[in-house]
Amino acid sequence: MFSKILIANRGEIACRIARTAHQMGIQSIAVYSDADSKALHVRNCDKAVALGGNTAAESYLDIGKIISAARRSGAEAIHPGYGFLSENANFAKQCEAEDLVFIGPNADSIRVMGSKNSARQIVEKAGVPVVPGYDGDEQDVESLKAHADKTGYPILIKAVSGGGGKGMRIVESAEGFSDSLNAVKRESLAAFADDRVLLEKYIPVARHIEVQIFSDSHGNTVHLFERDCSMQRRHQKVIEESPAPLISSRTREKMTAAAIACARSVDYRGAGTVEFLYCPDKSFYFIEMNTRLQVEHPVTEMVTGQDLVEWQLRVAAGEPLPCSQAQIQLRGHAIETRIYAENPMQQFLPSTGKIAYLHQPDTAANVRVDTGVQINDIISPYYDPMISKLIVWAENREESFTLLARQLEQTVVLGVQTNISFLHNLVSHERVRAGKLETRFIDSNVDALIDETNIHAVTSRPESVSRVLSAPILATAYKYLRTSRQQRQSNIKKENEYSPWMRDGFQLLGSEVMNHFFPRSLNDSSRDSSTVEQKVTFSFVNGIFHFPESDQSFHGKLIDDHHFEIRINHQLFTATADATSTGSVFMHFDGRHHVVEFDDPMDINATSNQGCGQSSGTVISPMPGTVIDVLVRHKQTVKAGDPLMILEAMKMEHQISANIDGKVRNVYFQKGDQVQDGTLLLEIEAIQAKSKKIE
Repeated sequence: MFSKILIANRGEIACRIARTAHQMGIQSIAVYSDADSKALHVRNCDKAVALGGNTAAESYLDIGKIISAARRSGAEAIHPGYGFLSENANFAKQCEAEDLVFIGPNADSIRVMGSKNSARQIVEKAGVPVVPGYDGDEQDVESLKAHADKTGYPILIKAVSGGGGKGMRIVESAEGFSDSLNAVKRESLAAFADDRVLLEKYIPVARHIEVQIFSDSHGNTVHLFERDCSMQRRHQKVIEESPAPLISSRTREKMTAAAIACARSVDYRGAGTVEFLYCPDKSFYFIEMNTRLQVEHPVTEMVTGQDLVEWQLRVAAGEPLPCSQAQIQLRGHAIETRIYAENPMQQFLPSTGKIAYLHQPDTAANVRVDTGVQINDIISPYYDPMISKLIVWAENREESFTLLARQLEQTVVLGVQTNISFLHNLVSHERVRAGKLETRFIDSNVDALIDETNIHAVTSRPESVSRVLSAPILATAYKYLRTSRQQRQSNIKKENEYSPWMRDGFQLLGSEVMNHFFPRSLNDSSRDSSTVEQKVTFSFVNGIFHFPESDQSFHGKLIDDHHFEIRINHQLFTATADATSTGSVFMHFDGRHHVVEFDDPMDINATSNQGCGQSSGTVISPMPGTVIDVLVRHKQTVKAGDPLMILEAMKMEHQISANIDGKVRNVYFQKGDQVQDGTLLLEIEAIQAKSKKIE
């Protein structure tokens, strides 16, 4: 067995690999970019080697730097985790040339299965069914369109070297084929340095089921059952569970046998996942094989009791598989959710910034949290915005979903937008609870899943505070208490701390009426100038808040900078919150997340910098990123909804569209430029309707 390994990755997977290495008595070496110098994975490993740079290309994707780090640290083997270089055949080959063990399959297996077209061809010869489509060498637009027309629409364009939902588009008709193809090629080239694509007939009503396989160098191959990954958004997995609901034991046997046949067809070694589309008629088709550990591997670990990273290390060291097929047993039901820093109300755009407050569920035999972040960490635009993975296990599927909903209610992340409330709505949905899954479910129901009015929270409280007090009212109370404390602490340094003027809510001549302004709750999707600015009027005296317009009164007390108590109707509630320097208040109460953005009426720039200006022709960047393409020119006439720019953030493309009809007046950036969140990208001059001459 190895005495020292280098982990060529970051975040939660690097922390997770280090955990198993420590349990096995193996020393772990971390690598890190400049942006990750204080990251959790650096602290969790025994040693760390700096790679330099901020972007993935400058650090975690630089093969020379990784190999050099392994050499300098004395590592005997390199674990690539997932993503980055995990499925890079050249990297595996270079490790072999440098006498370093690559903890994964050999380079030939990676190369064959990493190319989706060659993988299709090989497994089809092995008798595994594949989705109808085209996987040949003709890559020009005309040829590919001809093959798409022949296969029929809707059709799926997939990057040959793609993965993680990147480089993939559904095309509904021939009219949109060329634009979608160009977008896939751009995204694929940026993410995988390869713009080749394949075409597959899109099967709209299907489930995504994958089989975990493992092979050693002694001729043994086993499966560790299946995972259902049908809950996807834009082809990226959101929820994974095992075993897959509502499939027969016969179907399971056929699917796992096909997965083992795929592995044996390329003389596989190590951990791998074979992915299938499962159709309503119980037929299934091979999609691809991932030649690495999957993000969702903890689900399999929870239902089998096996440590897949330990298996990887043992197989890479030349040992046989720890278990035979007969020894691998399936028990209970496990589910995993991926918690991301992203804004569901803004098409799930990544949310960057500092994590001001973080509370995650305590780990237990049936609850697991895999994370790579901590309080005060920065979610940067350079990497995937995953915060953590929450995994639960129970005796059956219903109990597992109930437990997951409760754990999501206890997960608090403040300072950045997250998908936690969205996930709670998803796992509480009756169709999901019933196991009626299919890959388009989220995209088809996204509005309902992010709508606060459709929340059905599982809480133990007889009455929910959110039914009595709105988020803006609570945010107003918190912001007032927080500001008062900061002012008092500042005054104490200058004055007598026993002065009666330092007390919360003390008013010599009665209560003072105060106003706070806010344009919207950020859980509200409204982003245009028709949003009416709201005013919250309140008084605060002797610890009691009174809001006359809603006739609400309650006792409010700040416990510390992030926690405050609300006593109303003889019940005591605790809310968690954080106020940012820009005026936003992030809040968590009753198991739900809320963001309220306040306007300062004395700030003359407040309106122009917010969404209110969007509909007046100013187009603001919704995120930090890189301008991939500018699709319009000066004085060009556009209509609301027309594409203006393509931005790339975290290796995903995002289209920026016109918000009004008009003419492009100013374009402030060009292809290749970096932009920040809230940056003015371009301006559109509204076209004035011509008035009719009255005779």
